[in-house]
Amino acid sequence: MEESKDVKPVRYAYGLTTALLVGGATLSLVTGYPAGAQVAQNEASQMATVVPKAGAPASFADLTAQLAPAVVNISTRQRLQVQQNNPFAGTPFEGMFGGGRGATPQTREAQSLGSGFVISADGYIVTNNHVITADGKGEVESITVTTTDGTEYPAKLIGKDAASDLAVLKIEGKKPFPFVKFGDSTKARVGDWIIAIGNPFGLSGTVTQGIISAVYRNTGGGAYDRYLQTDAAINKGNSGGPMFDMHGNVIGINNAIFSPTGGSVGIGFAIPAETAAPIVQKLIKGEAIERGYLGVRIQPLNDDLADALGVEKNKGEFIQSVEPDGAAAKAGIKGGDVILSVGGKEVTRDQTLSFLVANTAPGSRIPIELLRDGRKMTVSATVDKRPSEAELDKAFDPDDDSDSSPFDKNDEQQQGVVEKSLGLSVIDLTPQIARQLGITDPSKGVVISGVDDSSDAAAKGLKRGMLLLMADGKEVNTKADLAKAVSAAKASGRAVMLLRVQPRGTSPLFIPVRLN
Repeated sequence: MEESKDVKPVRYAYGLTTALLVGGATLSLVTGYPAGAQVAQNEASQMATVVPKAGAPASFADLTAQLAPAVVNISTRQRLQVQQNNPFAGTPFEGMFGGGRGATPQTREAQSLGSGFVISADGYIVTNNHVITADGKGEVESITVTTTDGTEYPAKLIGKDAASDLAVLKIEGKKPFPFVKFGDSTKARVGDWIIAIGNPFGLSGTVTQGIISAVYRNTGGGAYDRYLQTDAAINKGNSGGPMFDMHGNVIGINNAIFSPTGGSVGIGFAIPAETAAPIVQKLIKGEAIERGYLGVRIQPLNDDLADALGVEKNKGEFIQSVEPDGAAAKAGIKGGDVILSVGGKEVTRDQTLSFLVANTAPGSRIPIELLRDGRKMTVSATVDKRPSEAELDKAFDPDDDSDSSPFDKNDEQQQGVVEKSLGLSVIDLTPQIARQLGITDPSKGVVISGVDDSSDAAAKGLKRGMLLLMADGKEVNTKADLAKAVSAAKASGRAVMLLRVQPRGTSPLFIPVRLN
């Protein structure tokens, strides 16, 4: 049996770990009865006794007592397929122990644990998608919901959305079920009190308190990378559980943590209610969730990119590449452009290009302001429909970071022309090397044959065997072309060059590299 992680880790340096709202801003679960006699009531008159006064509350007990019955534990049973490890792989004995190359993957049972909350008297429950899918690694056989009084209910999956990491379940039983409502997360302010209720490490009904540490926190890019950050203790098992304001409204869904240790360090993230509520309603109704899509590969404007382009950092996003025949390509957007605004809304760290486009209806025609070669210009794009997450994974494969290379480490060609300023050595691309690298046009680019481990180029991921196509907007087809570009950059007093390189098997990338 294997227990999967149910709190999605945020990928920081540690490498670890939309519109309409549902309901009003009043307490939607009010019951003076013990948890065993759960009854949903919504009379506003009951609120005065449980909503704390402004400032630090004397206690969260009354509020917790009325909200906790709507928070549930969610567990799943899944079947996972895992590859068998054969210690004799690659030897003449490979097939003797049932682990040959054609062997069938082994299947084993696994479990996941998480939290959720009831949003209607007839038993609809909201949770995270990764709680009920084990990050897509398993086939779910059953989902069980356990309420605070210990009653277990088999749950039916109504709908799920991987992009926003949301899912809706349904349980049947003695009604009405106690429930809570979404609040207005747009009114959340840094410093507001919140409480979180969930099942960390399977400890049901656990309550933690804290404040909102940041609003619209961006953790690394993506169509829904806008979170409420809190210092309330969030741990494994809290995923999918509610974050409440002091009026008893759900203003966030606990989703992820930043932790170098795996446990809570006071940095937790919740999906804002303004994002979750409309998606949840569409899932309940069985409606398709359609998002906008431009067909670009993007990168934030960090210090080096901004220096290389001579623009202000963190204002706009850099276009690494454009999908052929996609919305961006049809609008005339090119690799190397900087997108400044979409539909009149600025592209910033807290309002990313992905977020703005994803929340634009497919088929809409919108103005896009961009910067190209130091000049601002505006193009119009007709937004496409965003493909599924599985389709996107296939379209944008990660770079091949293996150390394999078509060159022998002792090959005399590796001595090449050493570009000391970049920490690179390159060689001209010959038809033979082109065949080894799978390159169809041997007249384009030079091949990186060596990288100084202490150079900025190495830190940026440049490796032997990569194709170097451009330097500061000029084509590089010979070693002399690159040397000329480096000399020009140094003569102009620039500290960074913008290189366009193509890793094996992937699309070209723009990478800013500092000169020594």
